[in-house]
Amino acid sequence: MCPRAAPLPGNHPAVAPPWGTLNAINLNTGEYAWKIPLGEYPELARQGMKNTGSESYGGPIVTAGGVVFIGATVYDRKFRAFDSRSGRLLWEAEMPNSGVATPSTYMIDGRQYVVIAASGGRDPKSTPDGAYIAFALPR
Repeated sequence: MCPRAAPLPGNHPAVAPPWGTLNAINLNTGEYAWKIPLGEYPELARQGMKNTGSESYGGPIVTAGGVVFIGATVYDRKFRAFDSRSGRLLWEAEMPNSGVATPSTYMIDGRQYVVIAASGGRDPKSTPDGAYIAFALPR
């Protein structure tokens, strides 16, 4: 039987959350190493309904130090960093638009950066402009 969510105001999926997840698979066993909700609907989070997950477009990258960076979530406009071993949220930042893209990383003068395109792509409430946003990693 398919789980059903209580009726919600607005345009939300008709099944119980999470509506989007970030998953780590153990390639030796094929089992989930961890699975967490990714993203949320800001209007539901303000009402106390957090960790709903969200429609997502774009993938993650993983640094040599084991940090997973991902934007991808359509509605909450956040860019996040997770521990690749546990799935624990390490950091997040709100952007002017959603980052429905896969980030990239580069180095300048020994400093590592992560950059993502934040265009709002699929968010009907996004502004018509976009930007590339870069974050410097701690040394």
